[in-house]
Amino acid sequence: MKAAQKAARKAIEATYFGTLTVTVHQTVKDEKTKLTKSVDVVVLQDEPCRLSFEKMQTAVQSESAATIVQGAKIFVSPDISIKAGSKLTVTQDNVTTDYTRSGESAIYPTHQEIMLELFKEYA
Repeated sequence: MKAAQKAARKAIEATYFGTLTVTVHQTVKDEKTKLTKSVDVVVLQDEPCRLSFEKMQTAVQSESAATIVQGAKIFVSPDISIKAGSKLTVTQDNVTTDYTRSGESAIYPTHQEIMLELFKEYA
């Protein structure tokens, strides 16, 4: 990695004030009962990150009711991989919120950016 990229990555990572836990929903077979069940498995824990909000609007009026619209993006190391459909639990500024990845990651030499949606349930 070039010296400028290393310096840029270090500067970006200095802004990571949050932590990220990634959980996936997997089907596992119980060897005793031979039954298959779905369980949550933590695949990444306490990864430094930064949560950023954008396009914040107070409310969007629709025919049925007003809804709050907020875009969330997470900045993390480019060295990790997060599968689609994973649950991302982010803790930043003493607030913990569950999200899911809403699109493909934008991966740069210094960081990656992932657009998020509030987690409702596993797909």
